[in-house]
Amino acid sequence: MTHITRRVFSGAALGVGLAAPAMAQGAYPNRPITMVIPFAAGGPTDTVGRLIAQAMGADLGQPVVVENVGGAGGTLGAQRVAQARPDGYTILLHHIGMATIPTLYRRLAYDPVNGFETVGLVTEVPMTLIARRNIEANTLQELVALIRQRGESLNYANAGIGAASHLCGLLLMKAVDTRMTTVPYRGTGPAMNDLVAGTVDIMCDQTTNTTEQIRAGTVRAFAVTTEDRVAALPDLPTSAQGGLPGFEVSVWHGLYAPKGTPAPIIARLNQALVKALETPSVAQRFADLGTAPVAATRATPEVHRQFWMADIAKWRPLIQAAGQFAD
Repeated sequence: MTHITRRVFSGAALGVGLAAPAMAQGAYPNRPITMVIPFAAGGPTDTVGRLIAQAMGADLGQPVVVENVGGAGGTLGAQRVAQARPDGYTILLHHIGMATIPTLYRRLAYDPVNGFETVGLVTEVPMTLIARRNIEANTLQELVALIRQRGESLNYANAGIGAASHLCGLLLMKAVDTRMTTVPYRGTGPAMNDLVAGTVDIMCDQTTNTTEQIRAGTVRAFAVTTEDRVAALPDLPTSAQGGLPGFEVSVWHGLYAPKGTPAPIIARLNQALVKALETPSVAQRFADLGTAPVAATRATPEVHRQFWMADIAKWRPLIQAAGQFAD
């Protein structure tokens, strides 16, 4: 073999050697993925996230491991993902708080909008207005009258500033034009435990977390905060039917990756998400919880971002008018 031939052969071998790691790196995913859920285990977002994580993992061929990073209204978990490597191995399942955090928090260690790539919407969950089961009201109109009569002597529980239950409380107090004493918790689970125990009086949270308690009779339900009744709770009137029109809110969930995550990885995650949402067992479990997966046309990164930006614009004036900021 000539000197020149040896050089060519050696260079070709080197090229193959360099290409192999590149191809291996491109085989996404080749290890478990962490799905950060920025709220306590047992809450509604945790329930939605775990269902999606399991179904996505089946399609991706790698486990999607849930990591609960609660605290600060979901910003700690969001920061964890925004500052993670943009390689597709750390993703975020968050709810409507992604639309309110930019206004609620004026000083953050990460960019709450430009720090993420959208992967797709997951579901929109109705909210339910509930109370301790021995509260002195049987209908929504009676509850409104009680709130107006007792005001700040009533305790309103929520899962923390910026949580869905906090936002629903802002809308409720605006709708009845009366303030209650707000009692924030580190997650929906602890708040629900105290409501069931009768330690606090009122709460408004997602059907994913309240349906089973309502059916069991451990809490008293007054209304669902959507235009239509939910199939899982057919006897529960809407807020408008109960005499409080305009008190309407639903909580959407979406999937995110760190800014700069390559487009092919976003596309692969989206593919797995769409397949998960179309899985019959996921749809059935969602239905049991009073919600449903979004249509595939809404589970795209583009629609997700448009919807997110519109919701930021919707909530900003309400939060600013309330003057309740998390920092």
